[in-house]
Amino acid sequence: MKHRSWAEPYKIKMVEPVRITSRFEREKAIEDAGYNTFLLKSADVYIDLLTDSGTSAMSDRQWAGLMLGDESYAGSKNFYHLEEAVQKYYGYKHLVPTHQGRAAEHIISQLLIKKGDIIPGNMYFTTTKLHQELAGGTFVDVIIDEAHDPENEHPFKANVDLNKLENLIKKYGAERIPYVSIATTVNMAGGQPISLENLHEVRSLTQKYGIKIIHDMTRVAENAYIIKEREPGYADREVSEIVREICNLTDGATMSAKKDALVNIGGFLAVNDDELFDRARNMVVIYEGLHTYGGMAGRDMEALAIGIGESVDYNHIKARVGQVYYLGEKIINMGIPIVKPIGTHGVFLNAKKMLSHLSKDKLPAQALAAALYLDSGVRAMERGVVSAGRNPENGDHNYPELELVRLTVPRRVYTQAHMDVVAESVEVVYEERNKITGLKFVYEPRYLRFFQSRFEIL
Repeated sequence: MKHRSWAEPYKIKMVEPVRITSRFEREKAIEDAGYNTFLLKSADVYIDLLTDSGTSAMSDRQWAGLMLGDESYAGSKNFYHLEEAVQKYYGYKHLVPTHQGRAAEHIISQLLIKKGDIIPGNMYFTTTKLHQELAGGTFVDVIIDEAHDPENEHPFKANVDLNKLENLIKKYGAERIPYVSIATTVNMAGGQPISLENLHEVRSLTQKYGIKIIHDMTRVAENAYIIKEREPGYADREVSEIVREICNLTDGATMSAKKDALVNIGGFLAVNDDELFDRARNMVVIYEGLHTYGGMAGRDMEALAIGIGESVDYNHIKARVGQVYYLGEKIINMGIPIVKPIGTHGVFLNAKKMLSHLSKDKLPAQALAAALYLDSGVRAMERGVVSAGRNPENGDHNYPELELVRLTVPRRVYTQAHMDVVAESVEVVYEERNKITGLKFVYEPRYLRFFQSRFEIL
């Protein structure tokens, strides 16, 4: 059968004009930003692939939902709509709303982690790991080795190495492991999914030792879609069913709703344990807001409740991941190295290989992101040495195996033509890669340095 083209399952009814800058303007903008794409003004960006967090386009139903916002301080009806959606689609018993995902990470870390604890996980994420450290714990990576190799095409690179996990439990004792941190999908590995077979095995192992699983479900629908596409036995299952099965294998979850759930702000902590819920509900009042809004306006909770349902629609998620694959396949066909398989929320350029003439201390991924903006006004983000931070014991840079630039595709925002522009810019930068000389730090904050650091060209 001849290959058939596909199109997005929506039509455009409103547009936002963007500014196309000159090379001279971009040179000034990136210099003023200290060669950190996070410090660029959005008005100076042509195609913004910095993140898929809070950058999605909401649907007409979500926009209509904003008009139904009940802004009562206590007991907003929108909270109960959101609670119903979480219970229906995810299956968790209790909901604690927060202003975004990292607030949920803070609450669960403070409640479950004590000084000296060990938290195993399928690769770190920046904010999650920091909250675990601030609570006195130490994150330990138990992801399979294939995840650290960008060329390896293992279909589920977010899988947990069960031997690594059990050896860790035996070394430290189950009493020092408050929970296993499981992400769907794993951002820092290149947007890679975990299989349900592996998650069932992790669940069996943790039950054997009486250890909880806390689920980072930021992109759970994307992970479920890949399970449907790749994992034997799931081709005929609905995405929503697979999402529910994933959640049923965990004890609680943190959610940055700014990704999968298609809203511009919001998140939550969801748990099944009554006593833990009571403690979390008490804590959210201190740091976020009352337990029936938790840092969100009523209108935002309504948009989120609607977005959760839209996120598990097969046609939506197929087109969402399909656009990422379209971009990734174009770049692969240009002979440019990326993380394989292509991730679900972005294409991750292998900066280590693209800029092989630069040593790690010259921050190749940060330099590549700056060069890409300079060429075309496309804004991407670094995922390498800068994001990895420093070793708290000796102050040296952490040097991860993966040195990547993430081209993160917002949901329902850009067309395939935009993806063509991005791919062509990557190609130009790759052809001129030997002109990139690397960067050095001139300012570095203490925490999450990739957001605010400033650099100079070497």
